[in-house]
Amino acid sequence: MKTVLIIYPHWVPANLAGVQRPRLIGNYLKQFGWKPLLLTVESKYYEEIPDPLMEKTVSKDIEVVYTKAYKLKKPRIIGDIGLRGFPFLKKEALRLCKERDIDFIWIPIPSFYTALLGRIIHDKTGISYGIDYIDPWVRDITNQNDIRAKLSQSVARTLEPYAVKKAALITGVSTPYYQPVIDRNFKTPPVHVGMPYGFDPNDHKIELEDLELPWDNEPNCKPWLYAGAFLPNSHLFVESFFESVAALKAEGKWDADIRLYFVGTGQYPAKRITAYAKDYGLEDIVIEHRERFPFLHILNFLSKANRVMLFGSTEMHYTASKTFQCLLSKRPLFTMLHAKSSAVEVIREANANDFLFPYQDGDSKATIIKALKPILINFQKDVNWDLSLEHLEVYTCIQSAKVLAEAMDKVLENKE
Repeated sequence: MKTVLIIYPHWVPANLAGVQRPRLIGNYLKQFGWKPLLLTVESKYYEEIPDPLMEKTVSKDIEVVYTKAYKLKKPRIIGDIGLRGFPFLKKEALRLCKERDIDFIWIPIPSFYTALLGRIIHDKTGISYGIDYIDPWVRDITNQNDIRAKLSQSVARTLEPYAVKKAALITGVSTPYYQPVIDRNFKTPPVHVGMPYGFDPNDHKIELEDLELPWDNEPNCKPWLYAGAFLPNSHLFVESFFESVAALKAEGKWDADIRLYFVGTGQYPAKRITAYAKDYGLEDIVIEHRERFPFLHILNFLSKANRVMLFGSTEMHYTASKTFQCLLSKRPLFTMLHAKSSAVEVIREANANDFLFPYQDGDSKATIIKALKPILINFQKDVNWDLSLEHLEVYTCIQSAKVLAEAMDKVLENKE
């Protein structure tokens, strides 16, 4: 069994999206010959509100080593846990590499600064390392006038070449996330591979007892649920949806017991969902909770809703990662996505496209509403929801763990 040292400054009980990357893949690496050893910062140094339920989602196969960080100070000048923990992570990583048999080092980013640890540790120990791009480090910000963003990108363009120069492996949640890194920095590309977050089927088997549901104070309602951030390019979809619902109400074709719940939508700057609802006289049936909910709460809410809703983006390249959560809730699903989004293919493969609206570039609101009304009439009826979830196996984090393990094996073979 080989050992991979994963360096990521956040870990459970943090509930950040980035934590899911080492968790989802680390849960299954051992199946493919790699023992995950995670180096992280103690949670008392985090800024975020902890989500203790996240502990339920972590495999015992992941060995975790904790270290310190500098505490936050007032005024808050440096918040990035990767920077505050950098010297401690470096010291502990070098100790682990000296005292343990480490075969490879894998560093998901952001936090971006921890990518430097791969190069530093490699120079001192000779151990190969890889950097995993959850988000691009160097980005195009030509349309932004934010001085802080410009300074951050200037630093990124200086540090990234140093960090990746001796990397033996570049990975990312998809190829477009890391291909520019290779184009900018390598004459001969290193081993590289894209692998999505995927989903862990076991997460959806965890049922929480005594969980308070958003609709508990309306026990006889039929809750339709959207869970997740409200996207900048979702506005046309939500407005068209509300106008369709209002028209059906006026025509006497809307079930008065239905309530439309939007939870975890976030602090988005644009027009609020409730404002759209008010525009169409739906404020009595639309309920929005903008605060972030624990990950397992969301999964349980979805599985207990009467219906599940997914509003994507009018952009074709957008792939809704929450698609898998919606499908695995096994509840009837209403979806609005760009027709060329890869999520549409996933939904069709799962036989969950009965209530799918595929948006085409240039579709007007009138065109959308004309298509939505018959979909929503049928969505209110009793549904024979016969999914084909076996097609989703290729999208699991188990598959992503396999892809990473094979890439690390290839690096070691090339080294021999």
